[in-house]
Amino acid sequence: MANDEPGAARVLDKRVASLVEATRALAEAGDVGKSTPKRRVLDGLRLVLLQEGGARAVQSMARELESAGLFEGTDWASPSSLVPALSTGSLRSPNADTAVMEIVSDLRLAAVAKGEYAHPDVSAEEALQHLKEVLANNASMLFTVATEAERVQQGRMAKVTRTSMTHIAGEIGFDTVLDQLVEEIWRILRQRPIQVDHIKQTITQIAIARHDPEVDTSTGGFGVDRLISSIFGTTEASREDPGVDIYRSRLESMDEGTLQYEAAGFARSMHDTGLVSAYHPVLLRFLREKGSFLLSEALGLSSTGRESLLCFHGLVDALIDAAVHPETAQSVYGLALLLERGILFQPPVAPALWRLLSLPLSDYADERLALAYGPEHPGRIWLLAGTLSMLGQPLGVGQGDNPTCQSARALSMWAYNDPDYLLQTIAWAARDNEVVMHFEGRPLSSRELEAGLAETLPVDLDPVSLLVVPHLDRIYAEMGRQCSDREGDPHRWVNPEFHGWWAARGFRINVDVDSGRLTGLEDFLRHFYGSYHPFHNGNQPLIHPQPAGVAVTDSSARFVGWHAITILRVALDPDETMRVYFFNPNNDSGQDWGNGVVVSTAGNGERFGESSLPFEQFASRLYIFHFDALEPGETGSVTAEEIARVTDLIHSSWGADRLPEI
Repeated sequence: MANDEPGAARVLDKRVASLVEATRALAEAGDVGKSTPKRRVLDGLRLVLLQEGGARAVQSMARELESAGLFEGTDWASPSSLVPALSTGSLRSPNADTAVMEIVSDLRLAAVAKGEYAHPDVSAEEALQHLKEVLANNASMLFTVATEAERVQQGRMAKVTRTSMTHIAGEIGFDTVLDQLVEEIWRILRQRPIQVDHIKQTITQIAIARHDPEVDTSTGGFGVDRLISSIFGTTEASREDPGVDIYRSRLESMDEGTLQYEAAGFARSMHDTGLVSAYHPVLLRFLREKGSFLLSEALGLSSTGRESLLCFHGLVDALIDAAVHPETAQSVYGLALLLERGILFQPPVAPALWRLLSLPLSDYADERLALAYGPEHPGRIWLLAGTLSMLGQPLGVGQGDNPTCQSARALSMWAYNDPDYLLQTIAWAARDNEVVMHFEGRPLSSRELEAGLAETLPVDLDPVSLLVVPHLDRIYAEMGRQCSDREGDPHRWVNPEFHGWWAARGFRINVDVDSGRLTGLEDFLRHFYGSYHPFHNGNQPLIHPQPAGVAVTDSSARFVGWHAITILRVALDPDETMRVYFFNPNNDSGQDWGNGVVVSTAGNGERFGESSLPFEQFASRLYIFHFDALEPGETGSVTAEEIARVTDLIHSSWGADRLPEI
């Protein structure tokens, strides 16, 4: 991501200077008068850690901070007594001071481990071992965005903990947590997210560690070779990571058989991991002039994908020429899956892509894309590449670290169910810097509306979301405002207008909007079973994805907040358990919601990008759903035992303090 480096450095220097002054005041304060200067130090630490390079600056001040008395009277006063396993709770604490103290303590130990600070209570070896265990317990923080629970409870501190953990890992070496890192990477990749830059950076760090003769990585990281080769040495001709120019020259001397071998190697790796090597676009651009067969091999297409390629070869060639480059390598995977979906056979899609190929972008759109992705390519190229990814991976859309789950869900739903409308919306946002939607017949222009749910413009998104989400966010908020004087929950009216006609008009909610207490729970559950459970709805599969709302809980089953998801299908898993498969617009959907309710993303019949829960567990976190009022299913066939089991799960989690008044 491009940054205003001089400006950022000035801000960091200014905040460090303020922290130094506050630390000096804390050191000079007497035992009785330390509370006020300590408050200044904690606030100063938080502001410094929010800046790029802040963790390094705090680490360099570790001795001064401890000498001033920052840790006095706290659990962090004696680092030799700290328990690494407890760091997870501190780093994820809703109390910002607790999180800051844990981070600063860990940065203190990083300074000790690096020999920058000779500590009287802990040796460099002991500090290193402690940090290894801290990173092992928090490996997921190294490349995933915050969960809903962390975003709501911690705010911006959720990002601080992640940047600090990444800094510490870089200080002591990624090899120290290789097993945990590799396991986490594979877990995230099975969800096939569109945004994988952070994962690729982590794999790069692992690869560097593996080639360091002073680092022992011989015992760790099952599957790490597969990850490294997927980026740097996928095929025989790219084995030693020769650079794209040398690789391109090697292609010139290959016969058709060797080219086919190269193509198959890249395709196999791409579909196995969901990652695309920078060499793959070089091969694809070279093969574009060699005919459809080798191109099909390089994309790993089935018969459906081959038919799409053959029928629309002119469009595919143009998309490859424009959008597929080493810097946009992931677009290759998007293109392959787009062809596999067969959506080019929908009459409006191919013409809409032709329009996007020559679409003039507004100055604002160009600036936003350049800010986020840099100047290597014009904004139009980044947008095309992002569009291929979203059309190919509609369930890989993530909201980043922003409260925009409704907008992310809409983009995913359109890519999944109505790609024509998605392409139209992209054109409006990119060319006109405006999106117009209608609410009950009245046009709403994003250009004329107040701010939505996002307090600042998000930059940690894929190219399509980067341009479109701010418009959708404002429109969604305005639809809610226009329903504010109506009785009941505004989603009853907003969801069908915002997401599309296929969002059913039947609506159920189990929470009273005014009081926040549970209401009509049995009727709610009977209708959900009757509408969605195959054993109660005549075995009718879900035809269109449906918007729904869940009550997100943390790992202790405590209520965190409301979250928008999409119900995709309900089916028996390989163990004959009825499960709800749904889309969660978060970059990591595998979350522990407490009381044994752990969201699965692989291993239970999930397709790439799907999350799932057993039907009863899903129902226990559901608070809003839509259904077709003309097809309500057999609500009477739902047994009292089924209702009771779900009710108990609700009452023992987010509904515990929402019971109806007697």
